[in-house]
Amino acid sequence: MRYSEPKPTLALIVPALREAESLYWLLPRVRAALVRSGIPWEVLVVDDDSGDGTAAVVHAASARDARIRLLVRQGERGLSGAILHGWRQTSASILGVMDADLQHPPELLPQLLDQVLAGYDLAIASRYVPGGSCADWNPLRRLVSLFAILSALPLLRPWLRVCDPMSGFFLVRRPVVENGLYQPEGFKLLLEILVTGRIRSVAEIPFHFGRRRAGFSKATLRVAWDYLRLLARLYRTCWPVRHSYAPAPVDVPPQSVLPLRVVKK
Repeated sequence: MRYSEPKPTLALIVPALREAESLYWLLPRVRAALVRSGIPWEVLVVDDDSGDGTAAVVHAASARDARIRLLVRQGERGLSGAILHGWRQTSASILGVMDADLQHPPELLPQLLDQVLAGYDLAIASRYVPGGSCADWNPLRRLVSLFAILSALPLLRPWLRVCDPMSGFFLVRRPVVENGLYQPEGFKLLLEILVTGRIRSVAEIPFHFGRRRAGFSKATLRVAWDYLRLLARLYRTCWPVRHSYAPAPVDVPPQSVLPLRVVKK
C-alpha cells in the first residue's frame, strides 16, 4: 500500500539548557528565515528546566508568533534526548534541529529546506565541505573533532560518507528516523541517523561555525564518555552488517506521530 504524499511541514527543535540570552536573539532570526519557506512550520524549544529565564523568553516569542512553542523536561539532561522528546511532540513530515547558542546561523535554514524539498532524505549544515569552516577553534578542539569524525567513518555506508557526521544542524525526512533506536544521552544524534536510518541521499551545505556569545559550552568529559559509549554500541550492533546491504524502500505514513524508541541507560 502506498500513502499519498501530504503537503510538507517542518518542525525545528531547538534544545536549550541555560540559553535564555542567546534565545532572545536567535528566535527572531529563526522566524524571519522560516516565514519565507512557503510551507507550514513550527519551532519547539525544548528546555531542560533551565530556571534562567528561558521560559519567559520563549513565551514572549510565542506571543508574537504561536508557531514558536516551549516544551520543558524536568529531571532529564542530554541534547539527543531533548531532540527526540521534541520530535515526538510533532507530526511534521520534515524534522530538524539546531543549537540555541547562535553558533548555527538560522539564515541557512531555507537552503537546507530546499535540499529536502528537492528530494534529499537528509540535509546537513557542514563545517567541513568546501566553503564551511570553524576558524575560531583552537588546535586542541580541532584535533578532538577530527578524532571523533575519523573514529566514526568506518561505520558509515559507502554512499553516505559525509564530511561532517558530527553536525548538530540538520533537517531529515520523517520516515528516515521512524521507529529508530537512539541513545538519549550525548550530543551526536546525527551519527546514529546516518548509521541506522533509512537514508538514500544526503546533501551537505557549507556554513561557518560561529563563536558563542553568551552562556557556556556543554562539552564536558561526560559528553566524551557518552560519545565513546555510542561508538561502542554502533560498532557492536551495526558493523557486522554495515556493508552487506542497501536499505529497501519502506512505506510509512509520513504524518503519523513519531514512535521513536530509545536505548535504556
